[in-house]
Amino acid sequence: MSKVKRPFMALTALGTAAHHGYELNAGVGLVLQPWLGLGGSLAFWTINLPFLFWAATRGGDRFDKPLAFATGTALAGTAVHYSLWPWELRRGLPVLTEAEGLSPEQLPAYNAILWAWAVASVLAVVRETPRGCLRWFALGLLNGLLLRASARHHFVWATEQARTKPAWWNRGLQP
Repeated sequence: MSKVKRPFMALTALGTAAHHGYELNAGVGLVLQPWLGLGGSLAFWTINLPFLFWAATRGGDRFDKPLAFATGTALAGTAVHYSLWPWELRRGLPVLTEAEGLSPEQLPAYNAILWAWAVASVLAVVRETPRGCLRWFALGLLNGLLLRASARHHFVWATEQARTKPAWWNRGLQP
């Protein structure tokens, strides 16, 4: 059995998948869905996340820059949630008190996913990102500005879709 090259970057990819899967399963839609449609966004993430996982676990050095970018984007993705939704500190951890139309029962698991995703991202940049690739990580962090705008638009769009075109994927937002 061969050694995993970048375990924390692999966990970052898994954290992204957990986040997206949790939101879709909760009935609030999928990241990029307003632009790509449900099928397009499923295809995008179904191709990209396994590729990132493979690149993290087995890929060569040529993947260092895109992985650094993806890691920065993942960390920014977690931060976006705390910039858009109300939260409070509990035992030193930020805890979302509402988010994405999720029920209070869904929030503890959602918070845990966000924490694990953030920790994996931080460990990936600290332990596995080559110094020469840190600018790619920083560029990924800057991507958070686009992610924030996208998340705002997604929530407004998905809420409207739930009202006008109820479907299984938006059931968490239906009136």
